Amino acid sequence: MILDYTHFSHSKTAVNWQLIGDIRRAGVVAPLFSIYSRHSIGIGEIPDLYLLVRLCFKTGMSIMQLLPMNDVGFDFAPYNSLSSFALDPMYISISKLKDTNLNLFKKEINKLRSKFPAGTERVNYAIKKEKIELLWRIYRQSYTEGSRKFKKFSSLNFFWLNDYALYKVLKEKNGFRSWEEWSDEYKNRDEQALSEFIEKNKERINFHKWLQWQLYEQFRRVKKYAKNYGVFILGDLPFLVGRDSADVWSKRKYFDLNFSAGAPPDMYFATGQNWGMPPYNRLELEKDGYKYVTEKLKYAENFYHLYRIDHFIGFFRLWTIGKDTPVSRGGMDGAFNPREEHLWEYYGTKLIDAMLAGSLMLPCAEDLGTVPVCSGKVLWEYGIPGVNVQRWMKDANNGYNFVNPGHYRINSAATVSTHDSSTLMDWWHNEAGTIDEKLFERLCKTKNFDDGKYNYVKDSLFNTARSNQGRLHWKDEIDSVDKLLGVLELSWDGAGDIVQLYSESFGEKRKFLDYIGLDYKYQNKISVLFIKKVLEIINSSASIFSIQLIQEWLCLSESFFVKCEEKSYRINFPGIVNDSNWTLTMPVSLEYMLKMKEVKEIHEIVKTSGRV
Repeated sequence: MILDYTHFSHSKTAVNWQLIGDIRRAGVVAPLFSIYSRHSIGIGEIPDLYLLVRLCFKTGMSIMQLLPMNDVGFDFAPYNSLSSFALDPMYISISKLKDTNLNLFKKEINKLRSKFPAGTERVNYAIKKEKIELLWRIYRQSYTEGSRKFKKFSSLNFFWLNDYALYKVLKEKNGFRSWEEWSDEYKNRDEQALSEFIEKNKERINFHKWLQWQLYEQFRRVKKYAKNYGVFILGDLPFLVGRDSADVWSKRKYFDLNFSAGAPPDMYFATGQNWGMPPYNRLELEKDGYKYVTEKLKYAENFYHLYRIDHFIGFFRLWTIGKDTPVSRGGMDGAFNPREEHLWEYYGTKLIDAMLAGSLMLPCAEDLGTVPVCSGKVLWEYGIPGVNVQRWMKDANNGYNFVNPGHYRINSAATVSTHDSSTLMDWWHNEAGTIDEKLFERLCKTKNFDDGKYNYVKDSLFNTARSNQGRLHWKDEIDSVDKLLGVLELSWDGAGDIVQLYSESFGEKRKFLDYIGLDYKYQNKISVLFIKKVLEIINSSASIFSIQLIQEWLCLSESFFVKCEEKSYRINFPGIVNDSNWTLTMPVSLEYMLKMKEVKEIHEIVKTSGRV
């Protein structure tokens, strides 16, 4: 397969591509909270990324993708941050602090390490509070007014740093309640009240600035280190920010607080999603020359070579839901803003143009969900990679068989799974060949099925013994659309949406095994060979990037494969709040990964696919 990537050097991001080269690259996605070293205290720390860089180098990969590193407050959801700029203090390495004397704190550091060992089954986020308390004591003992580098950092980042540090202390003094619950003078930023507060709380405010400086110093060094190894860091910059955030509190005019952003119902989320984050006031952003957006990129450029735009399709239009809509309704009561489709491309390209003018980092787009037609057109014109998820790449004109990887978009990052989806292992065991039960129920209600008719249809079409976790498993004997329509007692025109669900999912496992070239005996019991075949095929794709979750690379190890058979290594389940989301840790350290014999196998897959 001969692939031509010269399109990128003639696109609107040609200058951005020059910095990394328009060549085939392989990479890994690894949330910092999921990885750790023998030096980590309770959670992965920024210097641990040096080891991840070396792992990329040893496996022949040149892209290291992280999840958002922003300060997430105490709900620990990385896409619902307290700031679009500030990094999370829980990732600081205490032993790598600059301009501090740690001799007085050795016992406290060792005590913290003993209380919060790294590598437990799930992240214990209590580490954040206790680490900040220790850092406060270190700061009070060690900080001096004469740190030139700290002063320079504070001066250069005044645009966001002053309000962020003030917000953090106000939040502490208000029992960590949302800014919307503060007294009026603080909620509405009365100048005199804030001046008096700043005067009384100078030291604590300065402490939060000092934390951000320490994080900045540790993280920017990782970028330089990575470049020396030929590894590029792909940062994740969420399009939205939490409602209870320093950004919204201090820059309120840029947000529409009467609404929440989310996603409409689709085949993966039957009731849609309500994220709780406010949509932007686009006119105000544009009026200020998109300064808020470009300043974010300017700061992120200290740490990343490329950046991923979460929810890129929101550039064109956002699904917005009234802020008082019950959470249980999900995204069902929303509407696109703007409603006029002819405006979508205009809004999207204005924002992209501003971002490209503000940074030389190469943007990458997460273009999943209900995607408007203009999205693909714009991504191609601009030479911006989108995402092609292997299990969702099906050809509707060819019986919904899986698309040949050679036909993936060249301007894409090919991936087996995402941090928001099930892993390959979970998908195979629990989702492949099934449909969402809530979605099926909702579609039946639109056809006026009463409860009796619905239950009859469900029992006739699906194998209840094999259906679990909200997924309905088709009966083997429903092997044609005619049989499906016979049970539904509907015409094709009256059941087109259910027919599409059926066509996409029935026999999905057999189609996938044909696609990867394995025998049907693997339908129920898979092996490391199955994983290897999948990884080989995704890396052979036409996509300029192939970036896989670290846990799926590690499944090439028999011992790790067995662990994934025993429990889920999924990172997040959107729309559900539970103790598993965003708490996943790898069962082995980065030092151990570097010594695994499978490192050579990964390198061979990358090399054979013509990637670096």
